[in-house]
Amino acid sequence: MADADARREGGGTRGLAYVRASAVLARLRDRWTGSLRDRLRRTRAGAGLAVQAGLAAALAWWVADGLLRVPQPVFAPISAVIALAASVGQRLRRTIELIVGVSLGVLVGDILIYLVGTGWWQLGLIVVLSIVAAVLLGGSPAVMVQSAATAVLIVTLSPAVENLEFPRFLAALIGGAVSVVVTAVLLPLNPLRIINRAASPALKLLAAQLDATVDALRGRDAAAAQAALDRLRANKPEMGAFGEAVQAAQEASTLSPVRWGNRQGPVGRYARAVEPVDRASRNSGTLIRRSVTLIEDGEPIPEAMIAAVSVLAKAVRVLHREFTTADEPDEAREVALRAVRHAGDAYRAGVGFSGAVVVAQVRTTASDLLVAAGMEQEEANRLIRRAFGSFRTR
Repeated sequence: MADADARREGGGTRGLAYVRASAVLARLRDRWTGSLRDRLRRTRAGAGLAVQAGLAAALAWWVADGLLRVPQPVFAPISAVIALAASVGQRLRRTIELIVGVSLGVLVGDILIYLVGTGWWQLGLIVVLSIVAAVLLGGSPAVMVQSAATAVLIVTLSPAVENLEFPRFLAALIGGAVSVVVTAVLLPLNPLRIINRAASPALKLLAAQLDATVDALRGRDAAAAQAALDRLRANKPEMGAFGEAVQAAQEASTLSPVRWGNRQGPVGRYARAVEPVDRASRNSGTLIRRSVTLIEDGEPIPEAMIAAVSVLAKAVRVLHREFTTADEPDEAREVALRAVRHAGDAYRAGVGFSGAVVVAQVRTTASDLLVAAGMEQEEANRLIRRAFGSFRTR
């Protein structure tokens, strides 16, 4: 239709070409604008890391060169930056492993250069022996890879000055130690921000698929419910990132004096919520799977059942909001119990076999959310039973 209008208004082929060119330019403009926004968002997210890396490199050089007078301490800032970058969003153990790998590679490389010299076959031998040494010391794959990579760097940048074996090993240790001090003491990242950034996709995904299930139930659209189920089942990356971020935030709260107040507060609540949120996702998957069967079998769908799933999605969103603002999740608890009350109304209104499973999964998922909100399991179960009410049907 647009092509026909273009031919009439713009002079046939030239008008059509103009419309198509305008459409292409509009798509490119939208893509560029969206890409620019994404780049700016990633830049803001990485600004803290950039400052940390700059400070770690500068301090590592100053400590090694200015304080300890290590000859040519180039490996101090290199080790600091590598250790810091590799530890983002990971546990402290991985940072220590990286420091050990760097230091081991420097040590093995320097010793073997001193014994056998440099060259292509020496390079291969040094890489092999660096990995063997890491294995003998019980190192993880991260230690082995970093040890070998550092040994390669040592061989290819063989020193022009003699007797630098131990100083380079010391410089690598200094750099790694400085990176830990910078991230834990001098410029620690906000642990709550780390968790919020990682938890948001997992919680938003859960709420979105429950919302999609509401629409599917209302429209008796089994395909839409199946699509929601498939998407929720593919949540391992989101839940994995959530769990890793909690570990990183707990470490930041433990190691950094300025973050000690977060250990029992917001970060502690998030840490306790990871497992029940994961259970809530899995139980919601069962809820959605039975919704597919319910629709396909033509079972009754009381309006209260739709309301129960809708309010359950709201409970997830409220929990996310209260976690983000570091508030006590009182409203999330109340909304979760409201979902259970709707589920009880749906059961008493009359449901089929799969409908009864959906109702049961609303109860189970709501219980998971109550535990995620800081409630003990026994207390959550007691409140769930009270909110659900009688099992007598009409």
